[in-house]
Amino acid sequence: MPFHPNRALRFISCCRPQVERSCSDVVGTCRSLESPECEPRPTLGVVDLRACYRGVKLGLRLFIGTPSITLILAALPIAAWSQAPVQAAPKSLSASIPEVLANTHVASVSFAEIVNGKLTIAEAFGEQSPGVPATTSTLYNIASLTKPISAEVILRLASQGKLSLDEPMYLYWTDPDIANDERRKLLTPRLVLSHQTGFPNWRRETGGRLAFIRTPGTAYGYSGEGFEYVAHFTEKRTGHAFETLARQLIFEPAGMTSTAYTRRDWFKGRIAVPTDGEGKWLVPSVADKFSAADMVYTTPSDYSRFLIGVMNGQGLSSAVRADRSRMQVDHDFKSCTAAWAAGCPDEVGFGLGWEIIKVKGKTFWMHTGRDSGLFTVGYIDPFERTGTIIFTNSERGAEVVVPLLHLLGADPVFIAYLEGQR
Repeated sequence: MPFHPNRALRFISCCRPQVERSCSDVVGTCRSLESPECEPRPTLGVVDLRACYRGVKLGLRLFIGTPSITLILAALPIAAWSQAPVQAAPKSLSASIPEVLANTHVASVSFAEIVNGKLTIAEAFGEQSPGVPATTSTLYNIASLTKPISAEVILRLASQGKLSLDEPMYLYWTDPDIANDERRKLLTPRLVLSHQTGFPNWRRETGGRLAFIRTPGTAYGYSGEGFEYVAHFTEKRTGHAFETLARQLIFEPAGMTSTAYTRRDWFKGRIAVPTDGEGKWLVPSVADKFSAADMVYTTPSDYSRFLIGVMNGQGLSSAVRADRSRMQVDHDFKSCTAAWAAGCPDEVGFGLGWEIIKVKGKTFWMHTGRDSGLFTVGYIDPFERTGTIIFTNSERGAEVVVPLLHLLGADPVFIAYLEGQR
């Protein structure tokens, strides 16, 4: 089916259901997410992406395709993952992907593929900044793909007995905004990782003060504030900075040498500069203050090392590993119409850090990220030990995901599920 610009524009419009705040000033320094001088920026939550991808299915069949991932949905020692040579993209991809970028006006795409638990392909196309080609070393702000990394820190600490997923967090940390609300005593790490805190996504949605919009543990509700909350709790509980814990528990064991929560000297000359829907270059946001929910910078290759560790259950006890695989809360899921029965899931919900999708006897874990001028996505089949990571530096980045998945020969069951999100 030919590319239809008018349908693509409808897709872009529907991909802006929420507003987050850009924290970059003229030199790209990130301040507090609640800073009043921050500019609005669109972001996508888990459920919003289902609506977002409807437009992909209708308007973006550059190759056969449709959408990718609602949430999408930690790492082997270097010696383990490096045994398999990482290949460049096959010639068919090298010839086709530049056409996809040109048709969608996406500045660049960088991706990695995992097969049989090993990183097999890593490649980049397009420009990371004006006149500078993207490479596999280009660093991308992965937005909410930060959350699975932060969740894994909590899970590995729980496996070591240094905290419990079900202990009340108020004994170590209470945000001053909710100090007089008794419901704070219900908050646990488990409720954070499965998005059941009852918090809004960001506190600006409740007048700039953190507040409950529902009782914790009663329903799903995507929340970045929840991840900030559990990070504060973790620091108080362990006596260590969260970034230090992430480095010790995740980055170093995985050999993730190109991943950081906050600005590093080695970022210089490597950042993928975001672009708006018209292709205008924007100012990148780089965090000087840690966030557990947003703005980790990394490469698809590094993130694949994290995902390989996740698939291997690295650093997890058998009990925590089994718990992470369990769906903790269901989404509000509408039954499929007959026309989309091939991709109709049996269950869709959230686990501990990942959206879990069960369809046609298969299970997928997914997560996406979206900040102003960028879109990222990653998913795995933890049993088949396969997965794909796709980073872009474009507001329209979601438009390249499905064509690329088809070119990579992604699981047809997974693609059918994506095509059925209408």
